[in-house]
Amino acid sequence: MIDIFFKLNGQTVLSQNLRLLNEVERENVLWIDLSSPTGEEKRAVEKFLDTTIQSRAQAEEIESSSRYSETETTIFANTNFMIPSPENYNMEAVSFILSHSVLVSIRTVPLRSFTDIQRRLLANYKIYPTSFHILVSILENRIDMDADMIELMAKEIAQYSKRESLGENIGEAFLLDINQLQENVMLDRENVVDKQRMISSILKSDKFPQDVHNKLNVLIKDVSSLINHTNFDFERLEYLQNTVLGLINLDQNKIMKIFTFVSLLLMPPTLIASIYGMNIRLPQTNTIWDFAILGAVMLISVIIALIVFKKRKML
Repeated sequence: MIDIFFKLNGQTVLSQNLRLLNEVERENVLWIDLSSPTGEEKRAVEKFLDTTIQSRAQAEEIESSSRYSETETTIFANTNFMIPSPENYNMEAVSFILSHSVLVSIRTVPLRSFTDIQRRLLANYKIYPTSFHILVSILENRIDMDADMIELMAKEIAQYSKRESLGENIGEAFLLDINQLQENVMLDRENVVDKQRMISSILKSDKFPQDVHNKLNVLIKDVSSLINHTNFDFERLEYLQNTVLGLINLDQNKIMKIFTFVSLLLMPPTLIASIYGMNIRLPQTNTIWDFAILGAVMLISVIIALIVFKKRKML
C-alpha cells in the first residue's frame, strides 16, 4: 500500500493513487509511506526520486554503514521499532529515505507512530513544514512509546519483586517469567540504542534544518535516559533472579538436611541390627525377651542421638 502526502492549495492532502507520482511536482510531495509495498509501487517511487529502495535484508543489517548513509542528494536510514505482543516483543525493521526533500518510509506492518503523525499532518500541515520535521516527529513519537513500554516493564518487575517479598510459591515457572522479562528488557535496550545511533548520525549531518537539530538534541538526552533506565531494570532483574535462586537453594538445603538427619538418626539402630544379623553367637539371643531388649536399645540409641543433635543445635 502507498500513501502519498503532498501540498495542494495551502493544505496537506493524502492520495493512494500511484499515478499521482506522474502528475505532481516533486517539491510538492512531503512524504511517501510504503506499507508492504508491491514491486510496482517500489519501482514508481524509485523512478520518481531517481534513487534505489533498499531491500528488507539490507534494512535489517547491523553494520553502521547499513544503518545510516548519505549521498549528495539522499539520506538512507534504517532502524527497528519494537512491537509488543501478548507473549513477548518483536522487532520490526523500518527504512527511511530522504531524497530531494521527500521522505520515503518502508515498513511491513501497521505502526501507531506512523498513524499518529499522519493524522496530525492532515489536521495541521503547518506543524510539519518539511519532510525533515516529519522524520524527527516519527522518531519523537516512537521514543515516547518506547518510554511507555519501559515503564510497563518496570511495573511488571516490581510486581514480581513484590511476589518474591511476600513469599509466594517460587519455582521454575517464576524463574522462566523472570528470564522472559530479561529478554524483553535486553530487546528494548537494543531498540533504544539503535535509535541513539540513528539520531547521533543525523546530528552529524548538515542537511537537516537548525530547528530540527534542536529537537534532536533533546531526543538524544531522552534516549540516554531510557538506556540508563533499561540498565537499571536489567540489574534489578539479575538481583531478583539471584535472590530467587538463593531461596530455592535454601529450600533444597533444608530437604537435604532432613534426609541427612534421618540417616544419622537411624545409624545407631541400623548398626545394632546389622551386628545381630551376623551368623555368629552373640549375647541376648537366646531368651524370650531378646527382641524387646534389642528394640529398647535401638530406641535408646535414637533418643541419645536426638539429645546430642539438639545440644549441638543441629535440629
